[in-house]
Amino acid sequence: MLKAKEQMKTNLSKYFKGDLVIWVLILVLAASSMLTVYSATGTLAYKKMGGNTSYYLFRQLAFLIGAMGVTYIVQNINYTIYFSLSRLMILIALPLLVFTATKGVSLNQASRWITIPGIGLSFQTSDVAKLALVMFITRLLSTKQNSEEEERRNFKKMIGWTIVICGLIGLDNFSTAAILFAICVVLMFIGRVKISYLLKILGVGIVAFVLFLFVAQYLPKSRVSTWKSRIESFLDEDNSKNFQANCAKTAIVNGGIKGLGPGNSIQRNVLPHPYSDFIYAIIIEEYGLVGGLIIMLIYLTIFYRVIAKIKHCRKTYPALLAIGLMLIIISQAMINMAVAVNLFPVTGQTLPFVSMGGTSIIMSGVIMGIIFNILQSVNDDRKKQPEAETQTKKQTVVENTQSNDTYVDTNEDIISDILDKKLESKKNTNTTTNTLIDDDDEEDDLF
Repeated sequence: MLKAKEQMKTNLSKYFKGDLVIWVLILVLAASSMLTVYSATGTLAYKKMGGNTSYYLFRQLAFLIGAMGVTYIVQNINYTIYFSLSRLMILIALPLLVFTATKGVSLNQASRWITIPGIGLSFQTSDVAKLALVMFITRLLSTKQNSEEEERRNFKKMIGWTIVICGLIGLDNFSTAAILFAICVVLMFIGRVKISYLLKILGVGIVAFVLFLFVAQYLPKSRVSTWKSRIESFLDEDNSKNFQANCAKTAIVNGGIKGLGPGNSIQRNVLPHPYSDFIYAIIIEEYGLVGGLIIMLIYLTIFYRVIAKIKHCRKTYPALLAIGLMLIIISQAMINMAVAVNLFPVTGQTLPFVSMGGTSIIMSGVIMGIIFNILQSVNDDRKKQPEAETQTKKQTVVENTQSNDTYVDTNEDIISDILDKKLESKKNTNTTTNTLIDDDDEEDDLF
């Protein structure tokens, strides 16, 4: 039985690389997404699809299958390629963000999307920019710095690109920009950037944010008033203005410990965006506190397993890249759940692999695919390490044996030389004796 399980695990590991447990947990999240999205989109289906409730179910299923397919493909692409592509990606992300800010499609009063001509699919350019910036920052942090001048130059590049990318994202999506800025600072800290430099980037970030608020309020389609109202509603003691938070809290109270059961949510018909921003509240209402805790523990387990394996990584770039990408997933998940339980102002962050979406799910698949490839490289290195140690031990034994053989040979040569010298000495002695005897005989003959 144990051998059969091990064989099955080995066979699955050939197709699902990195960490089989994380793969299973992601599939659990996808399954919960199908159930919750189908339940939460009933009202939306009646408003936009004429009551066809299956439309959003199969739409979500298609995106989840696409995300799993992308993850499977990306896990087979060597992570080293992203070291070279990071420059190109950030140069592509910059004009995309500018185009989005000026001519992007407005959804929910924010220009965050670009529509792809021909197929009509919209995607958030901030998802591409997040990935590009994390790759670029990890590239600079892992580049060997031979002098303080070179270190200072790389830091200027990091702070410059971080401010520019986060600033452009922040025009319409402040929460994503703030999260990305924090992730970059954490990566710099882990990458052993000097504390004095980190204080500088924090100072520059605060100054840039203040200037941004001052200028943004005079720009067309400014989101400053929206941010201000959300923060005021969150800080309001009686929460009378915070309609979304009140509905979410009502859903959580309705759920209790065990929940109302799948498809029995009440607040899904009242709560704005119950299928994306507040899907965690619907999960708790239908599956109770137990269901909510399970979802949270799944994300924490994924985070823990990634970090635990990355500790064994012996290379800087893949380790920092995996940490940065994992921080994107876990921060997005934690903030979405915090908003649902009114621990954080409304942000618009989705729950990875669970919330209804399109390109956000696909990009989450890309991120996990890269992480799986890095984890697989760590697994391969750990497998090679015992073999290398065994080979080294064998080589040492061989060298010691050869050394001993040489020592024995040398001793034998010395002994042989001594014996030869003794034999020669004896021969010389015998020869001398014989010579003396012959001389005596000659003397006797003479006399």
